[in-house]
Amino acid sequence: MKAIIIGAGRGRRLMPSTANTPKCFAQVRGQPILEWILDAFAANGVTRVSFVGGYLIDKVCAAHPEFHFHHNTDWENNNILASLMCAESEMDEPFVSCYSDTLFTPDAVARLLASQADLSLLIDTDWLARYRERTLHPPDDAEKVTTSNGLVTRIHRGIDPAEAHGEFTGMAMFSETGAALLREHYHSSEAGRNPKAYLIHLFQEMIEKSVQFAHADTPGGYMEIDTQQDFELAQRDWS
Repeated sequence: MKAIIIGAGRGRRLMPSTANTPKCFAQVRGQPILEWILDAFAANGVTRVSFVGGYLIDKVCAAHPEFHFHHNTDWENNNILASLMCAESEMDEPFVSCYSDTLFTPDAVARLLASQADLSLLIDTDWLARYRERTLHPPDDAEKVTTSNGLVTRIHRGIDPAEAHGEFTGMAMFSETGAALLREHYHSSEAGRNPKAYLIHLFQEMIEKSVQFAHADTPGGYMEIDTQQDFELAQRDWS
């Protein structure tokens, strides 16, 4: 199993922490966000890492020459889905993907890796507890999901928080079959033609075409670092 970490964007909402450094290098409790991610993967035996970079990619290259790099040269004009697909050449085998501005515990990663499904999403079921103090990133902005019988039935920011099973953490796992489905639908989808699309846009299109996404649940064990406020909350609460 390999990991593909998506880290091309600048993270303007995390200024001034990203003024001269990639977002994933922001230090949370004495360690860069990226190192927390790598530790959580390594604790689960995931040590082969590919990194999709853009903003200040040279700094990541210098710090981690062991990574397999993919350069999103148009990162200022596209979004997360386009970034992930910069690594399409590596999607001929199982992989797990995640955003580079998220913190995960090893247990959260283990819950996803235990899934036997071809496509699985890691969902934080205790997400509303984190949002009580996220005034700059309200629940309306969360990538929420509804579920039924172990499958994701919808993934969309517009889901009523009261109806949501939880929040998509940005971490997904694909078997070889799942990776093939991802590539196939990307090239035939509306999301694939939209450079500003998010992963959830493609996932929702796939769900509407009867592609099954399983969900692995974690009650916390995850934090997104999107704003300076998130950064301060992580300094206080992450362990």
